[in-house]
Amino acid sequence: MQTKHWDAYEGGFGFNIIEVDKLFCSFGPISVLEDVSFKVVEGDILGLIGPNGAGKTTLFSSILGLLPDYHGVIKVFGKDIRKNKSLLKDIGYIQQKRAIDSNFPATVEEIVSLGISRQPSKERVSSALRLVGLYDQRKRRIGELSGGQQQRSLIAKAFVNNPRLLILDEPATGIDQDSQNRFHDILKELNTRNKITIVWASHDLDSVIKLANKVACLNRKMFFHGNTNEFIENADALRAYSESTMQLHMQKHDHK
Repeated sequence: MQTKHWDAYEGGFGFNIIEVDKLFCSFGPISVLEDVSFKVVEGDILGLIGPNGAGKTTLFSSILGLLPDYHGVIKVFGKDIRKNKSLLKDIGYIQQKRAIDSNFPATVEEIVSLGISRQPSKERVSSALRLVGLYDQRKRRIGELSGGQQQRSLIAKAFVNNPRLLILDEPATGIDQDSQNRFHDILKELNTRNKITIVWASHDLDSVIKLANKVACLNRKMFFHGNTNEFIENADALRAYSESTMQLHMQKHDHK
């Protein structure tokens, strides 16, 4: 039975897609996440912001069951994903952008079809490619596409299985502004038309404020989690985010 939760998002009443409670995660003596708690409600676009090294990728890996050795509670769709790996079929995940070899032999449609966990379907692949505007490029090798087109291919791959949840780890980093704008439009359409809940890590605070209805500010600890309007109006949250970002930058500089 799903855990019910009332929250102020467009669509009203929904259950918790993700529940994180008192999460601690370390790599040896190094603490990466400390006492992190938050919820993602069905229908949310949650913008996760924080500097490099803040623990965003570690948080995603823990939610996906890729880093099972943590302390605390994580539930996805009301269950512990470590004990219910079948839940992964309902999650689309895009890692941080990586360069793709221009000679990589797979075509765009072949890459997208890899996202289908059930019976392969050309119709679903075609539909996903049309959504991201790459249907006409489907026969090209993925390495021949621009950076923005490659990212849209990966979005199609994550979306083709019709997931309930998309987790995106800074997917628009390093692509041009036009491609970023196209990417943001796709995210909004997936959320509003396809009713997909989205958790999206980004350094682009302006884009997060524009698109996300919820904001989470992370730097090892959770400095803020709530409605976007509350974050904008919360001078203390903005100050804490700015100070934590600056402190981490200075710490890295001191260790060089």
